[in-house]
Amino acid sequence: MEISQAHARELEKQQQRKEALRVACGTAFAGCSSLFFEAGCGHGHWLTSYAEAHPEQVCVGIDLIALRVRKALAKKDKRGLKNLHFFKAELGEFLEVLPEGLRLDSSILLFPDPWPKARHHRRRMVQHTLLDVLARRTLPGGHFYFRTDDRAYFDWTIEHLEENAYWEIDPSHPWPHERETYFQGLMDAYDSVVARKVETN
Repeated sequence: MEISQAHARELEKQQQRKEALRVACGTAFAGCSSLFFEAGCGHGHWLTSYAEAHPEQVCVGIDLIALRVRKALAKKDKRGLKNLHFFKAELGEFLEVLPEGLRLDSSILLFPDPWPKARHHRRRMVQHTLLDVLARRTLPGGHFYFRTDDRAYFDWTIEHLEENAYWEIDPSHPWPHERETYFQGLMDAYDSVVARKVETN
């Protein structure tokens, strides 16, 4: 099927974007075997605090908004954190271009956009496909951490985790690190869930 010139240009830009990200990741994570990953890092408050408290762990955060990533990088540079990286990247593209041998220790998703209208639910970050991809990249026993102030999105996430063969909700596992984020500071209440990567036959 023939595609339009506009579509062809967009595909070309996407390929160039992914290739640049692939090279950047290859450079940043040379010699690294595993990462702690934050999807939608915002201004970097939480992950910077986490990386500072865990200097032995390589950490990476991504966000789609360039201003947020610049602010996150400024926090990293101010503290001289060599174990912390931030990239402007789309979630699917980032996971696609990570070096194949690189695994995730754990992933965290803090206060993502809940997309409350039913017709927009397909835009939510938590989907079966994402959980499958994260599971494929996560070390056995690694964890997925999720926190939201939107109860409907929390219930949605619980449902998706319970339906996924690769994840098991782990209520006894502690939250990895407490540091109020910019968005968390705006909330009156929130819910959290932790899931563990399980081996399947």
